[in-house]
Amino acid sequence: MAERVLRSGRRGYGRRMVGAQSSLWRLDGVLLVAVAALSVIGTLLVWSSTRTWAPGSTGLVKKHMLNLGIGVVLCAMTTAIDHRAMRAYAPLVFLLSLVGLGLVISPLGATINGSHSWILLGGGFAVQPSEFAKLGLLLILAMLLAQPAEGSDRPRTFDIVLALCVAALTMGMVMLQPDLGTALVLAVITAAALIIGGVRKRWIVGLTLVAATGVFLVFRLHLLEAYQIARFTAFLDPGVDPRGVGYNSTQSLIAIGSGQLFGKGWLHGGQTTGRFVPEQHTDFIFTVAGEEFGFLGSVTIVLLLGVVLLRGLRIARQCDDRFGTLVAGTIVCWFAFQTFVNIGMTIGIMPITGLPLPFVSYGGTATFANLIAVGLLQSIRIREQQQYA
Repeated sequence: MAERVLRSGRRGYGRRMVGAQSSLWRLDGVLLVAVAALSVIGTLLVWSSTRTWAPGSTGLVKKHMLNLGIGVVLCAMTTAIDHRAMRAYAPLVFLLSLVGLGLVISPLGATINGSHSWILLGGGFAVQPSEFAKLGLLLILAMLLAQPAEGSDRPRTFDIVLALCVAALTMGMVMLQPDLGTALVLAVITAAALIIGGVRKRWIVGLTLVAATGVFLVFRLHLLEAYQIARFTAFLDPGVDPRGVGYNSTQSLIAIGSGQLFGKGWLHGGQTTGRFVPEQHTDFIFTVAGEEFGFLGSVTIVLLLGVVLLRGLRIARQCDDRFGTLVAGTIVCWFAFQTFVNIGMTIGIMPITGLPLPFVSYGGTATFANLIAVGLLQSIRIREQQQYA
């Protein structure tokens, strides 16, 4: 008797998991397929760009696959949490992200590629807290700006000022590393949250003027590092020093152009095999796609990233909860900006920054942050679908 009851309970649980009322049917399948396809393509490109020099030829690709596996688990865990409950935990997440940034600028931090942005964990693993800072800032801004003033659909002035303070604190700690690329992403996240949150135009105009003044002072007071100035110089005139500051830009264009329409074939890229472009498995992974998969392969990656952005916009638009709309919309702006900058710098229309291509570039912390963001989008999608079930 007890065994029959146990078997019946197991069957009932299985039906709930896969039945018509299961949350699995409310997931955005198109979004998941696009992210999975980008991850598979990224794994192939990481293998191609590291096999000639990585330990054991597959050392880094195995590590990348492990990071993807951990990221998928984090994505699933985030999806299972009601996004409305995350509103209460937003301050805690933000404070933890600040602690991580604080550890980076302490003696525990480590410098990699000129940026003091890492904490070494041993065994070849490292964590970059600034990636989690994107999530922490995103959630705290959504929490602050989701509550409208009484009798209005706009955020309260106090909440706007507090949002600007937490954003300035986060960006300031990132700039101490220095990590200009991530600071720009944080600035975009802040601007997106303010605009989606419905702040008045005078706030946007005023902040734009403040940002322009800040950029002017940074150049006027020579606050940029030498390598950052070199990157801007190469962007303005790639031919100024093709074997020096313009080397990355020049070689990137050569690699992408050599792929022509159909590419040279996977594992057959001469520029990739010869490692003519530095950091081909991270910041410049799009050059590997251009050389080996050609124009058609590169366009496929862009289209898949476009699908991710469009599905994210759809989730934000359909969400009736202001907090969910802010979170989803800001995630889309984050992904869109980072995608544009990464691809743009490989084809010469943007300065070189240390921003990886979402879901494609090799990475640990960045992969975790990206997939957690996808989990947030799915969480919002599920709860909104439940309302209309």
